[in-house]
Amino acid sequence: MSSPLDGLDQRKVRIEKLEKIKEAGNLPFAERYERTHYLHDASKLAIDTKDVRVAGRLMAIRKFGKLIFATLQDYSGSMQIALVGKEIPDEFKHFTKVVDIGDFIGCEGYIYTTQKGEITLKVTNWTFLSKTLLPLPEKHSGLKSVESCYRQRYLDLVMNKETMDRFKKRIKMCQVIRRYLEDADFVEIETPVIQNKASGAMATPFKTHHQSLDVDMFLRIAPETYLKRAIAGGFDRVYEFARCFRNEGMDPSHLQDFTLLEYYCAYWNYEDNMNFTEKLIKHVLEKVNGSYQLTYNDTNIDFGQEWKRISFSDLIKQDSGIDIDQHSTKESLVQAIKEKGITLEVDINSLGRGNLIDQLYKKVSRPSIINPTFVIKQPLDLSPLARMNDDNKLIVDRFQLVINGWEVINAYSELIDPLDQRQRLEDQNQAKEGGDTEAMEMDEDYLLCMEHGMPPISGWGMGIDRLIALLTNSENLRDVVLFPLMKQDH
Repeated sequence: MSSPLDGLDQRKVRIEKLEKIKEAGNLPFAERYERTHYLHDASKLAIDTKDVRVAGRLMAIRKFGKLIFATLQDYSGSMQIALVGKEIPDEFKHFTKVVDIGDFIGCEGYIYTTQKGEITLKVTNWTFLSKTLLPLPEKHSGLKSVESCYRQRYLDLVMNKETMDRFKKRIKMCQVIRRYLEDADFVEIETPVIQNKASGAMATPFKTHHQSLDVDMFLRIAPETYLKRAIAGGFDRVYEFARCFRNEGMDPSHLQDFTLLEYYCAYWNYEDNMNFTEKLIKHVLEKVNGSYQLTYNDTNIDFGQEWKRISFSDLIKQDSGIDIDQHSTKESLVQAIKEKGITLEVDINSLGRGNLIDQLYKKVSRPSIINPTFVIKQPLDLSPLARMNDDNKLIVDRFQLVINGWEVINAYSELIDPLDQRQRLEDQNQAKEGGDTEAMEMDEDYLLCMEHGMPPISGWGMGIDRLIALLTNSENLRDVVLFPLMKQDH
């Protein structure tokens, strides 16, 4: 990679070239350029196709006397162009004087093949579009550190084709999901990002201050309660790709700001939801991945089989020997965990029983789940917004879809009984006052909505970042977020 001094020297030279561009009667930063084709499409045209106009960034320049070959790149891909000095002498000379790798140009010409058989655009005239003042990283030695790729994603996209392909796959995945939901009569709506209450999930919120209202508010941790308000108002099936924020730990599988897809359907229960979910995810795999099989970090994951369904308590009992149904208090459960010699990486004294069970599950069970698995029938005190099971009052009608140790989807039959909901929020608020920072607060506005009536509902939330990380074999969620949050670089 060029040293900073080399970069500054090149910047000085390139600024001098701006004047040469102007002296030739051109603008170094053009207003527009009319293209006839993207580069990928142009490279598929028949030989001798004329009046082809393309534009892009120059990624390589190879000079052979009075012949120049160059590589032009745009969003669709790349293509070789050729300038022949004896055919366009003035434009050839101007190109050699003012153009650098990284510059944007527009080219017009016709399609031909070189002696080596490469489809190429022979340039009959070209236009300067935008001057690059700093050099791009060198192809083989530049922009190799992961942190540089995160901080300067624009360069990562330019220099690393696999990065661009990864984000194209993310875009396609979201398009496929949207189309599938809309074909199933779901409609996309928007909910507030700044909220009075940190509701919709058990998580630590980001706090902000509203200057005009002079009140503290919270960044959205989930769109759930507002999407269900829309159902109460008469919408039948709704969804949202929601940017959410949780002020918690950051690691390769967790980000503090992330994209959460949530949908809710009136008159479904969680079993209807599970059936629909399996069809949706398999459809995504087929359209985006081209197969029900994928490999993540050398682990083979099979989406094509019938997805297993297992209860939360059976899973924990199977993996730890602890029957959580036999421990109705936090104190009893803590004792059982200690007797089994299980160490949790949290302060268990600060957790309520529900979050304690969740931490136990994350320790002994979730990491070993590889193929898509529905974990069902979660404990009541772990699910403050889910509907209580009619036959067993200690569990709720809920499922989580776990893939390769990651919780990708959380779903349930929604709680629509306002009196039950009030009691659970009171219990959550008490746990919060006892030191559980992830417990939910009392939300009187949401309860007011519920008391005006809700139909039966089932819905879910899915971490978009996690699913695309699986599909692209990305070990860190930052790899699938275009501009991930980074500590300020001083």
